[in-house]
Amino acid sequence: MAGPSGGRAREAARLGDLARLRRARDRMDREFARPLSVAELARDAAMSAGHFARSFRAAYGEPPYRYLMTRRVERSMALLRAGVSVTEAAGAVGYGSLGTFATRFGELVGEPPGAYARRWRGVGLGLDPCVARLVTRPVRNREARPGVRP
Repeated sequence: MAGPSGGRAREAARLGDLARLRRARDRMDREFARPLSVAELARDAAMSAGHFARSFRAAYGEPPYRYLMTRRVERSMALLRAGVSVTEAAGAVGYGSLGTFATRFGELVGEPPGAYARRWRGVGLGLDPCVARLVTRPVRNREARPGVRP
């Protein structure tokens, strides 16, 4: 049976893991346009790639690669609303292939990037940027509820 110090040690290790996962997530948020691999992020977090991926999913509800792709699409949505072309938006968020970008964008947003840009270009949301980001955050198609999106 583990004594009281064993429980404290486990809790300290869990908190240390969470801090390293948060640093990795913050890096993905900052460096979303760079090519980041799960192995590289895991190395920085001092974890194996498998442990990192499992721990990240447990902490944030989605695997690290999916989190990064969602952040990239989220940033591209803001660029498209600001009037940037689809090609420029794809390059600015780290996609080398316009086809891959369009596929991922469609999976998360539910429409192609060109259609999204035409619909939202120049539309002022009249919201603080942090609220606008929350309201326009991409939702994977299988998570979308009918009637929630325009």
